Amino acid sequence: VQLQASGGGLVQAGGSLRLSCAASGRTFSETTAAWFRQAAGKEREFVAAIYWSSKWYADPVKGRFAISRDNAENTLYLQMNSLKPEDTAVYYCATRSGGRAIVGVLRSDATYDYWGQGTQVTVSS
Repeated sequence: VQLQASGGGLVQAGGSLRLSCAASGRTFSETTAAWFRQAAGKEREFVAAIYWSSKWYADPVKGRFAISRDNAENTLYLQMNSLKPEDTAVYYCATRSGGRAIVGVLRSDATYDYWGQGTQVTVSS
């Protein structure tokens, strides 16, 4: 299984970016997929997750970020709007080898077996 994340870059505060994560060897629609991020000097944290039409978001990104999935392209997306300097981090996509993740643990990175290489998002003030 390979996940290839892309779409990061440098953007001014208030701007938007869309991250993509293309999968091979695993179908996103069959399981829970997620985005995490890790800022410099901090632990990796949950951003958003999706299973079929159900979506979950971390409180800091609610109302600004949107996770989605294109089944035909087997690609996961993260639309990020109204970006803030505190959103600066390396963003990782992730998915599982099993089926749907239990809701109580889908915010834990230990729930996911496969990870993309990360894409840097930098938001300037």
